Amino acid sequence: MTGPGPLSPDRNGTRLAVRLTPKASADRIVGLADEADGGRVLKVTVTAVPEDGKANAALIALLSKRWKIAKSRMEIIAGATDRRKTLLIDGAPDDLARLIAESVRTS
Repeated sequence: MTGPGPLSPDRNGTRLAVRLTPKASADRIVGLADEADGGRVLKVTVTAVPEDGKANAALIALLSKRWKIAKSRMEIIAGATDRRKTLLIDGAPDDLARLIAESVRTS
């Protein structure tokens, strides 16, 4: 059973729920995953270590490059020191849903 998607509208853009795995073998968007709380997240891995914000910076750099969205339009608004993060992205939920679907297909 799948819960709500990883995207939710926000007055300043769209919130994206992410589960980040640092120190992985590659930087990649893995896909969507169900969480124990019933929600869904976008699973992402990065090679960077979780020290001094390096993994967070790698996450934003990866999404920015893959989705062609300026890094300045993305911000981690919750979970900066946790694997589960919430990003605020300046963009419409429908546009981001399409980008996620394309990323999952090509990963």
